[in-house]
Amino acid sequence: MNYANYPRNDVLCIDMRSFYASVEAVKRGLDPMTVQLAVVGDVNRSGSIVLAASPALKKKHGISNVSRYFELPDDLDIVIAPAHMADYLQISLEITKLINQYVPKEAIHPYSVDEVWVTVNGVERWFGGRWEVAASIKQDILENFGITCSIGIGDNKFLAKVVMDLYAKKAGIAECTYEDVEAKLWPVPVQDIWGIGRRMQRNLNRMGIVTLGQLANFPLKQLKKRFGVMGEQLYWHAWGVDLSPVFGNFTKTEQKGFGHGISLLRDYSGDEVAICILDLCEEVCRRARTANKAGKTVHLGIAYAKETEGGFSRSRSVSVPTNITMDVYGICMQLFNEFYDGISNIRHVDVTLGNLCENGETQLNLFDDKPKKKDIGYVMDAIRDKYGSTAILRASSYTDAGITLGRSKKIGGHQA
Repeated sequence: MNYANYPRNDVLCIDMRSFYASVEAVKRGLDPMTVQLAVVGDVNRSGSIVLAASPALKKKHGISNVSRYFELPDDLDIVIAPAHMADYLQISLEITKLINQYVPKEAIHPYSVDEVWVTVNGVERWFGGRWEVAASIKQDILENFGITCSIGIGDNKFLAKVVMDLYAKKAGIAECTYEDVEAKLWPVPVQDIWGIGRRMQRNLNRMGIVTLGQLANFPLKQLKKRFGVMGEQLYWHAWGVDLSPVFGNFTKTEQKGFGHGISLLRDYSGDEVAICILDLCEEVCRRARTANKAGKTVHLGIAYAKETEGGFSRSRSVSVPTNITMDVYGICMQLFNEFYDGISNIRHVDVTLGNLCENGETQLNLFDDKPKKKDIGYVMDAIRDKYGSTAILRASSYTDAGITLGRSKKIGGHQA
């Protein structure tokens, strides 16, 4: 492969080690790398998920970020920390501000709350080469926040991310250039490569592709025929080629729809779930109204409890775009009554309003009271904006089946 015609940038991929656990450890004056600490989503539920485990806890007891609270061993040295999502978001923002001292905002691409890409092209005059910049940022984060990070360095985002996952988490800082791809990446099993999940792994394995090197040397034509555009991307990634932008505003994307979902804390019956659906419709439509959008397609997803499994996911379109809560709720209940099996308990619900258009494009009907319904929605939104999300609620939200009150105290589904 001749890489002369491909862009070569100085890209860092920075990952905060066990971020939530590290923040909780620092808050308690403990060493994040030596303390055994678990961040639990809800300490009042034994089945709650462990959101983060410190490196020492992972090493000693094999606890991972998909373990459950009840699976934690009876060890007096283990510190249990309730999740505080607002704290993690705030620290993440402060770390981004620190990185902004090295590069402009256009060179920072947040990937998640604890991971970020940073393009450091042209900063040699002030901070040295990309290795020196990585070392400086790593040290600054440790000194200012007490958090250890791993940094991958690459000629593009893909190489920086993959070398961080594979090597930097042990070495602290690791690098992969185009010329290093064959030696550092090709021997690696495909399932260890970022962007290749279990399903794709199975598909590739059936084709005799086990390592990234085998993927790189597989005929591109056959990969495109089997996987389409994804097959072509897999091929070029296997050669270390990634043309995604490394500068720009990475946060502006066209809104395709407004959706809200929830994993319920207990089994809901068919009668109870109607209240949950109404609360979700209220939030979805509020977001649509805030963006001055209306939608023509309503989607309802229902997942049953483990003992029965299954569920359904169905959509229905309307002739006139809407963002009125009761309109969307009525469609959701039509779908629910049509496809619900009538006996299974329910553990997950999601509602989405899609096929969006500008709210002003909707047509009025002389025989309908839609303008009044819209006005009511906007008035309720204004009250919530001024006095809080729970300042005005439907009576059903106060029942045991309501979810709005509980969700108002959470960020990202976990305690704020």
